Amino acid sequence: MTVRIAPSVLNADLGRLGEQVTAAAEGGAAWIHVDVMDGHFVPNLSFGAPIIRALRRVTDLPLDVHLMVEHPERYIDEYADLGAANFTFHAEATVHVQRHLVRVRERGMKAGLALNPGTPPTVIEEVWHDLDLVLVMTVNPGFGGQSYLKSSAAKIRRIRSLLVERNHSAMIEVDGGITVDTIADAHHAGADTFVAGMAVFGSPDPAEAVRALTRACLGRA
Repeated sequence: MTVRIAPSVLNADLGRLGEQVTAAAEGGAAWIHVDVMDGHFVPNLSFGAPIIRALRRVTDLPLDVHLMVEHPERYIDEYADLGAANFTFHAEATVHVQRHLVRVRERGMKAGLALNPGTPPTVIEEVWHDLDLVLVMTVNPGFGGQSYLKSSAAKIRRIRSLLVERNHSAMIEVDGGITVDTIADAHHAGADTFVAGMAVFGSPDPAEAVRALTRACLGRA
């Protein structure tokens, strides 16, 4: 199973954004993760279009945009135009989920659906054919630095089983509390893509932090 590390710039030093993102890339990061929060769907505010524009100037890595906002469909065209590679929104944040997944793909981005800890995996059963990735929140969204919910492994396994039953190649991404101590648990359950904020950008050496996460995921010393 391919392992992708997606460092989250939510925890980056914005004054050293280019330097830190470059270091993460040198360590083997596959994507750069961007959390967009509106202060309504989650109790916090964070990046929008300006940070995506800035990142596009400093890295060629795919930008993995995760919208924790109400009515995320309003941003599909804007973020596609800015160069986002993945557009993931929450099943709980909008009504016409299937329609919006189709629109994301029409705009040339990979379509992702995020599930909060209390949202059952059965949500994806009606839209799996329009998905490129499922993002499992392994904390309740809104703030970085939270602890990984150990109950997440069972949910990841259920999602992996659903995809295998349908011979579907959608990626399973996890976000929240991912460290060298928790990444293997999520990987063994079936996740292949891992968002890490503090574990990477809270480290004095983001490149080595990415390498350490990869080693821990694969069970290497």
